[in-house]
Amino acid sequence: MRTATEGPTAPVGAGLPAAEERFRTLLEAAPDAMVIVDAAGTITLVNAQTEALFGYPRRELLGRPVELLVPARFRAHHVRHRDDYAANRQARPMGAGLDLHGRRRDGTEFPVEISLSPLETADGLVFSAAVRDVSDRRAAEAELTRLYEQQRHIALTLQRSLMGTPPAIPGLAAAHRYLPATQGAGVGGDWFDLVPLGAGRVGILVGDVMGRGLEAAAVMGQLRSAAHALAVTGLEPRALMQALETVVADLGAPEHLVTCCYLVMDPDSAEVVLCSAGHLPVLTVAPDGSVRPLPVPVSAPLGVGGVPHRQTTVPLPPDTLLALYTDGLIETPGCDIEERLDDLVGALGGAPDRRDLERLADHLLAALLPDAGGYDDVTLLLARTPAGPRRSASLVLPVLPQSAAEARAFVAKVLHDWDAAGLLDDTALLVSEIVTNAIRHGAGPVRLGLRLLATELAVEITDRSPRLPRPRSAEPDDESGRGLALVEILAQRWGVRPTESGKTTWFSLPFTPAPR
Repeated sequence: MRTATEGPTAPVGAGLPAAEERFRTLLEAAPDAMVIVDAAGTITLVNAQTEALFGYPRRELLGRPVELLVPARFRAHHVRHRDDYAANRQARPMGAGLDLHGRRRDGTEFPVEISLSPLETADGLVFSAAVRDVSDRRAAEAELTRLYEQQRHIALTLQRSLMGTPPAIPGLAAAHRYLPATQGAGVGGDWFDLVPLGAGRVGILVGDVMGRGLEAAAVMGQLRSAAHALAVTGLEPRALMQALETVVADLGAPEHLVTCCYLVMDPDSAEVVLCSAGHLPVLTVAPDGSVRPLPVPVSAPLGVGGVPHRQTTVPLPPDTLLALYTDGLIETPGCDIEERLDDLVGALGGAPDRRDLERLADHLLAALLPDAGGYDDVTLLLARTPAGPRRSASLVLPVLPQSAAEARAFVAKVLHDWDAAGLLDDTALLVSEIVTNAIRHGAGPVRLGLRLLATELAVEITDRSPRLPRPRSAEPDDESGRGLALVEILAQRWGVRPTESGKTTWFSLPFTPAPR
């Protein structure tokens, strides 16, 4: 190809062999800018699209280094890429994965895509570069990306508002993590919750609405609110799960099955009561570092219907670590979920520091989640069973009128023994009112229990009647009806929860230990 002296007005085919004339004709007809360079990187041929794209007349390009069309800051790198391609020539994109730019005659820059092909000619090996201006496409992509990020931010803000923030519970060490999905809008159906149930008891919820997107998040938000409200009433895990079954059916979203686990920790009895609807096993780490799943009968997910949910009670000594999570933590494409569960067990057992739950949560995420690639939204909740009460005492009372006086005397003796006589007046008054209600309206025997916790005195009165007390307004001349009103006024917190054999009315009063 004798092209270095040819001007832009020379006839395309003047004096050239027919094959080369056809090549030039094809070059001019190409929709992209076409630049032909020799092995030394010198421009030997261009088409009209190159003139239009870069703003150079053809005569100013021929015989010049191809780096003339590259921004100055990239020219050294371009020479290296060009040499690498010459050593391994094949039809392929140059700088695949790189952000490539061209430079016009006026100095302006623009993003380009370049494809390269080696050509054998009578004059030797040359390289054909097809250059395409992608400015419009990049603008459309932009960053579209901004719109996507805005929508993702809105969706994640919505999801976090639906999930809420679990409260800090005195005496309960806990840490939690939520990571949005790495694909799509990032929202999903994971949720978790910590529910103070009074008298030192704590409810822990974790659930996963199968599927992704705003619809799954909306279902999650409704279920979390319902589950929290049901837990606060003191429902046992099995009864709560049956109630949630009805909620799922009422939502009218049969495509969204839900896995859920609810457990109640009772530090006084050193037990945990739990029920699981198709959820992954809860893992425990004993103080000696041994890891095992809690033995619990797992029923079908919520939404299947017709499957009774069962609960179980498991001894759980103080300082036991609980790990609850959703499938996003251990479900990785191409990996068996049982193997991934073993990985989680190993990460828990081999963690360098299990006392700091925040560091432990970060350690587990780093160990279990892939460095890259797509995973579902992830929920991880760690909690350490609190220590039992500092002191506890109980008394069983018959259903007799004199039992209220016996209860007051018992409270007085116990609080004096515990150096908590400052709580005596309010405690004796409330115990007397609740025991009297249990004797009049409940069924015996009545059990009175007192627990002295780190920051409060917890009192429970249990009877055999399932009928729950209801506060009512008493008239000035009424002899009854003021008991629960007094509880409402004097107690720090109070509530009533059903039990398998009746109900328990509880209240708590703030306690500050006397300085020694």
